[in-house]
Amino acid sequence: MRVISGRAKSLRLKTIEGNDTRPTTDRIKETLFNMIHDDMYGCRFLDLFSGSGAIGIEALSRGAKKAVFVEINPKAVMCIKENLQFTRLQDKAEVMSMKAESAINILGTKNEVFDYIFMDPPYNCAHEKNVLKILSKSSIMDENTVVIAECSKQTDMSYLGDTGFKLIKEKMYKTNKHVFMQKEKM
Repeated sequence: MRVISGRAKSLRLKTIEGNDTRPTTDRIKETLFNMIHDDMYGCRFLDLFSGSGAIGIEALSRGAKKAVFVEINPKAVMCIKENLQFTRLQDKAEVMSMKAESAINILGTKNEVFDYIFMDPPYNCAHEKNVLKILSKSSIMDENTVVIAECSKQTDMSYLGDTGFKLIKEKMYKTNKHVFMQKEKM
């Protein structure tokens, strides 16, 4: 796994041993960032369920102003910190070792607003729905914030309207997908 483009291009990132995380492949990561690259420079990026931190690091490498990484697994948190240090991007990063839901609440008290919120939770556990319910009431988003969920191809997102979100687009891959959404305008 490597950084695809930008300041840290081609640097290899560490991942943790075992099946506790499921790193996004370079090919899928490249496709994702090809879709959003025009808005990367100067943006504020939140990476929930960060794993190795590869997605947030890619955002920083491509010019994001700040990235916040949220991960509960202590081994993964250490991996994120090592990857940030290795890529020399730690000065633009904040790492929060806690559940995504708790981090959203804390960031809301700090008046943080993000341009992109990316989440890649464990597949088929309904974490996306729980996080979206909390995000819909959170001040860390505005009407322009784009939320991207990486989930299994089978994940049913038909409940989006019930959580106050609308589907912008969906990109399907072989075994998973990226779902792009925004808050419904009131």
